[in-house]
Amino acid sequence: MSSTVLSAAPAWTIPDYLEVRDGHLAINGVDALELVSQYESPLFVFSESRIRSNINRLTAAATSVERPIRFFYASKANSNMAVLQTVLASGIDVEVNSGGELFKALRVGFRPDQIIFNGTSKSAGELDDAVTAGIYAINVDSIYEIGLVEEAVRRVAAESGKPPKPARIALRLVPEIGTRSHLGLQTALLTSKFGISSSEVLEAFRRSLQNPDLIHVCGIHIHVGSQTPDVEPFAEAFRSMWEHLVAIHRETGHTLEHINLGGGIPVNYLRDRSQADQLPEHERDMLGADLEPSAVLREALRIARESARLANAEHLLEGVEILLEPGRSIIADAGLVLTTVLNIKRRPETGDVWLLTDAGYNLMLSMNNYKWYYHLISASSADAPADEKYKVAGPLCDSGDVYFDIERGGRLPDYRYLPENVQPGEVLALLNSGAYSLAQMFHYNGRPLPAAVMVRDGGKVDLIRRRDTYDDLLTNDVW
Repeated sequence: MSSTVLSAAPAWTIPDYLEVRDGHLAINGVDALELVSQYESPLFVFSESRIRSNINRLTAAATSVERPIRFFYASKANSNMAVLQTVLASGIDVEVNSGGELFKALRVGFRPDQIIFNGTSKSAGELDDAVTAGIYAINVDSIYEIGLVEEAVRRVAAESGKPPKPARIALRLVPEIGTRSHLGLQTALLTSKFGISSSEVLEAFRRSLQNPDLIHVCGIHIHVGSQTPDVEPFAEAFRSMWEHLVAIHRETGHTLEHINLGGGIPVNYLRDRSQADQLPEHERDMLGADLEPSAVLREALRIARESARLANAEHLLEGVEILLEPGRSIIADAGLVLTTVLNIKRRPETGDVWLLTDAGYNLMLSMNNYKWYYHLISASSADAPADEKYKVAGPLCDSGDVYFDIERGGRLPDYRYLPENVQPGEVLALLNSGAYSLAQMFHYNGRPLPAAVMVRDGGKVDLIRRRDTYDDLLTNDVW
């Protein structure tokens, strides 16, 4: 494989990760077209070194504020076992949202004390599994759920024939904090389905302290939402939780062990801004956010210290551990989708040229649900000027399976820019698609799901998800 690297790098490139070599896209030095030739198309490609680099950026931010911070990777963003293995080897912990994610986290080697369990509707079986494992914390989403955890502890104790071992819980709050992200990604509003409202917090703590033989309240949790472009919502969240922590201590004498700020640290999806001016300003601000984790932590701690001083409660702050649950910021730009142009058509009436690919929204649900922007490039002609307009679409039997906003809401560009004269057989790449893509894909139209590979150090490529066969489509059908 040639080592020729162009000096005039396109804006989307990332040194030592996404580069142009011999006119093709290269991922950690591996030719994207060779990957498609070996593993077929469409294909998910992940970079082990980029995952590690993103985690190192977070842990370095914690070092910069001189305060111990625990990071729990939000596995809902991507729970592939090889991804989880890379996260584990990088030295951070994990947050899960289902019994399945808990199963995968334990199977890959996370210790129970490295696991947090979130979610609004945990089943009895899921709670039993969490209690049996003895995980670090179950984030309780309502006062009612406190009783469900207690019941789970009783069931597990009865089945084991041993005295109950208290489950560790944290209370998830919803203090009405808005962000400049999509409404569907904001989770700290009273209109969202998540958490316990501020007016119920003291009642929730009183309830959770009734049966210390069954549950131990170790923390409070808030998540302002995904892709938050500003530091203020994180600071306000910390202020709200700190005030509750102090009020709880004064009323009950109970001291909490941690404050969990959740996730939401954004990814810059507009590293290449060639089509940014075709997006509304608020979309540009959100998708192009470049918020440093260190800025979030510094401001949160500034608020905490200020509040602690005013409340004469510095001793409480010193004993509280700060937790973060990053997901998107670890995996989004560490993955991409390679897709092949299968068909081309021209509309004389409109002058449009349509490129029909083999990657639809069943692989990238956010592109349909949220009109999410994934920057599209030609992997076959990665160094060619991208100044021709195309309508690009996937293979699904659905008019909404397009790479633009068919509803004309302006949330995606009307066209995608690629080199001139793109032909069937050429490979395209949707960048920054490592989060909420592989984890959300589904078999619409009876389409087998694609393979995924991980590029390791030295250009070694490992298959981390095999491509489905048609037989896989029948695995759970009964007839």
